[in-house]
Amino acid sequence: MTTTPVRRAAAAPTKAATAPAVADTETKGISRREFLYYIWGASLALLTAESTGTIIWFSLPRFRAGQFGGVFTLDPAFLPPVGAKPAGNPAGKYWLTNTKDGLLALSMVCTHLGCLFKWNEANFRFECPCHGSKFEADGTKIVGQGPAPRNLDRFALTVVKAGGAQDKTDDNGGPVNVSGATTIAIDTGKKIKGWPEGSPPQI
Repeated sequence: MTTTPVRRAAAAPTKAATAPAVADTETKGISRREFLYYIWGASLALLTAESTGTIIWFSLPRFRAGQFGGVFTLDPAFLPPVGAKPAGNPAGKYWLTNTKDGLLALSMVCTHLGCLFKWNEANFRFECPCHGSKFEADGTKIVGQGPAPRNLDRFALTVVKAGGAQDKTDDNGGPVNVSGATTIAIDTGKKIKGWPEGSPPQI
């Protein structure tokens, strides 16, 4: 007698229950080493800024009043008369010329190679002893007289009048009216370049 094997149904595989991964939500703080790096970087940046500021502060030119590059204050009583020979100030390196149109402060330095020119009373003009350039009393270059390429440079003037009103040199360096002036300031730190030789009068 043969027996028929009984087939048992295969058990269905059971899925292992998998727990969902828990995300790590903890925020990690900076380490001591990172903190020291931040402090070191900030200190270095601050030191660099302070050093740069100090270098700039000491490298910038600073001039006192009455020193070339600074402001010279003048009593109008000491101005040369209109049409008279210019009055020089070696400390400020300027000539004051009082023209019929107003006052001018001319640089004492020739516009050719930087020589100090002189006033020639006999010819009533400025003459450079280095290369022979010649200029009128108002600083205008005399055409063909020497190698200087332009008129004399001028310094900015501020004329204070009664009541506090002020007249100042314009951008062209034109003369300033000194009628009724109480104080005159010559700023030797503000130079206005002379116009090229042969240009119209610089007024």
